Amino acid sequence: MEAKNTFSILFYPKTSDSDKHGMSPLFLRITVDSKRAELSLKRKIKPKDWCPISNKVIGKDPKADEVNYHLDDLKVRIRRIQAEYVSQGQPYSAVTIKNKLLNKGNKIKTVLSIYDDHNDNMQALLGVEYTYSTYRRHVRTRNHLEKFIFQEYGGKDLFITNVDLKFVTGFEHHLKLSKAGSHNTIVKYVTNFKKIVRIALANNWMKTNPFYHWKARWKKTYREVLTEIELRLLIEKEFKSTRLERTRDVFVFCCFTGLAYIDVKKLEEENIHSIGNKKWIRILRTKTKVQSTIPLLPIAEAILDKYRMSGIGQVEDRLLPVLSNQKMNQYLKEISELCHINKRMTFHLSRHTFATTVTLSNGVPIESVSKMLGHQSMRTTQIYAKVLDHKLSKDMELVAGKY
Repeated sequence: MEAKNTFSILFYPKTSDSDKHGMSPLFLRITVDSKRAELSLKRKIKPKDWCPISNKVIGKDPKADEVNYHLDDLKVRIRRIQAEYVSQGQPYSAVTIKNKLLNKGNKIKTVLSIYDDHNDNMQALLGVEYTYSTYRRHVRTRNHLEKFIFQEYGGKDLFITNVDLKFVTGFEHHLKLSKAGSHNTIVKYVTNFKKIVRIALANNWMKTNPFYHWKARWKKTYREVLTEIELRLLIEKEFKSTRLERTRDVFVFCCFTGLAYIDVKKLEEENIHSIGNKKWIRILRTKTKVQSTIPLLPIAEAILDKYRMSGIGQVEDRLLPVLSNQKMNQYLKEISELCHINKRMTFHLSRHTFATTVTLSNGVPIESVSKMLGHQSMRTTQIYAKVLDHKLSKDMELVAGKY
């Protein structure tokens, strides 16, 4: 539903500031949505010479003509400024119109302008501080906000000072109605916007925190993993397609190292260290900036040797032939069908498989798993322990069924 601003212009003599000669300063008052902005016009008149109905000075003398001409000119300019905001679908207030009139510009920040600046900064730091997937999530959040603002407020943008709890809950409701994703995806979009609000609060662009009474409510999800049998099927499968073989090799490598997509993509020779007669991976995780220390298991080392010898992975000093995340996930879907693995295989499934099937299921202490995964908190690693408990429960149900 389109929201329309109420708008009015008023000129009046401020009699409370009359001088000793009985002359009162003339003021301009702009009102938008019951909020005012006032401005002295640097002219004085006698209150008895003012007509409140016509909003003009009474009389035909040159001084009265000059004041009335100035008032007419101001009216035209103010209405032109207001019409420009309306035609462009831009938010406006009494203060912004006054500032525009005085050529001071608009000092009140808007939601999308802040978000655009944030996303531009993220884009400039891709691969340094941010991953492309994180950047894209913020771009999608910004685009959802733009649609919500247009549908709910009838404009192309909104002042950050107008963001309140109603806006936050309204945005969440809009995401649900537009089926923007699963429950947790929608919560993630809202928490992404929360970051923009924190930026605005830190810069004093807004005074109150609209998220004070809002709490992210996540739904617990079951993290699917490959079983030992499925992992073996995947390893032993022979592919006629080179692209599928390479995708499988990189995926299996991550099943035995726990590396995330962005980290295996940037894996270099300098990340491989020899300690005694064993080889280790030491890499600073892109996401958390925490160092992962992972001993190389024989199968992972064999995959590295395979691509070292072929030279295929030696592009830009990278060790493995890692394609785009989108392509990898696309090919993994084909691989799951060929291997008759009835699970939604995405690249991140390899990390879950490492945490559960490869390590925790084989008695590796959770503290060691946490260090290898490069988690900042043990609580993150405990999610996989819960998955393991779930698996054990299902396994015991099979036993119970036999007796």
